[in-house]
Amino acid sequence: MDFVQVEQWLNLTVFTVAQQPITLGGLLIIPVIIIVGLFITKLLVKLITKRLTSKKTDPNIIHLLQRILYVIAIAILLITSLDLINVPITAFAFLSGAIAIGFGAQNIINNFISGWILMWERPIKIGDFLEVEGAKGIVEAINNRSTRIRRVDGVHLLIPNSTLLENTVVNWTLVDNLVRSNVRVGVAYGTKARVVADLLYEATIAQKEVLIEPKPVVSFEDFGDNALIFEVNFWINSTVEGGLRVTRSNIRFALDELLDQNNIVVAYPQRDVHLDGSLTLIKQR
Repeated sequence: MDFVQVEQWLNLTVFTVAQQPITLGGLLIIPVIIIVGLFITKLLVKLITKRLTSKKTDPNIIHLLQRILYVIAIAILLITSLDLINVPITAFAFLSGAIAIGFGAQNIINNFISGWILMWERPIKIGDFLEVEGAKGIVEAINNRSTRIRRVDGVHLLIPNSTLLENTVVNWTLVDNLVRSNVRVGVAYGTKARVVADLLYEATIAQKEVLIEPKPVVSFEDFGDNALIFEVNFWINSTVEGGLRVTRSNIRFALDELLDQNNIVVAYPQRDVHLDGSLTLIKQR
């Protein structure tokens, strides 16, 4: 097959779009342009990311720049490819719109736009600790369609971006990493209340994770059915729920030792049973 035959094959019209013939050569060159363009874009993004990371730039800013560069690159490649095969942009827009409607892409577009809103307004950032529909975890990535969250048990969740905007989301670390928690204890009636309050405060401030400012606050909550109820509220600097559980556990260990040293009994449920009338012994044969 000589050069003339190859040229004839490449100029062969495959189909027509908006009265513009699409040749076989045009169709073959599009994948080449896309592959080379994406390869160059990937190298450029990798280089920029490496430089920004070395300067300790916010990961959320790096993530946003990566998305912007990829979107710009895809737009340029798309326009260039259409121009090479002489397809007008308007025809492609009409075709893509028809395809979007046909495949029900409204949900995809909604999540795509929601992802950009999350990256621009930053109500949720990479590294934030979220609580979404009962699931708690750390944000690892905000992608075009969904956000990846690593749950506290190590399982990864992919949550649609629109869900994060349209539903109530608890962001524990939106402004700072300060998290408040509490520990409750009930002691037997007859125990000196002030002594219990002092011991509870001592057990709390003994933990290095507990912040001195705002300082822990001990309160005498109630005269319970079986115990005097005390509670301490404290703050720690933590980005994960596990930090709270460990701190609460350490406070309880320390408090148990202090109460034992001071001969203070932790109360337990008690019931008094009163029997009216006389008891009759039934002798079995």
